[in-house]
Amino acid sequence: MIAGSRSGKEIGGIIRIAEISGDIVKEEGGWLDFINFLAILSINLGLINLFPIPILDGGQIVIFATEGIIRKEVGEKSKDFLFKIGFALIIALMIYATWNDFARLFERWAL
Repeated sequence: MIAGSRSGKEIGGIIRIAEISGDIVKEEGGWLDFINFLAILSINLGLINLFPIPILDGGQIVIFATEGIIRKEVGEKSKDFLFKIGFALIIALMIYATWNDFARLFERWAL
């Protein structure tokens, strides 16, 4: 998506997860495929948690690494500011994913 080879419309939230889960269970061999989907989803969420966004674990690793390099603790105000930016990014991504979910549902039901 960052390189431009994939569309941002592929981002989905909890509604999309439920929709895909239902589609997988309906297919033949559904339960085994469903468990496989849950495993892939869990790995995906774990990797996303490692992104260097301050409020996520990856952001914590970056902050700790920075503190180790400069041999000084990052100030509380700086951390607070970074966490607020990270929180805003995560909320924006959630809103975008939910918007995509509703748009996809509308297209699926209306057409």
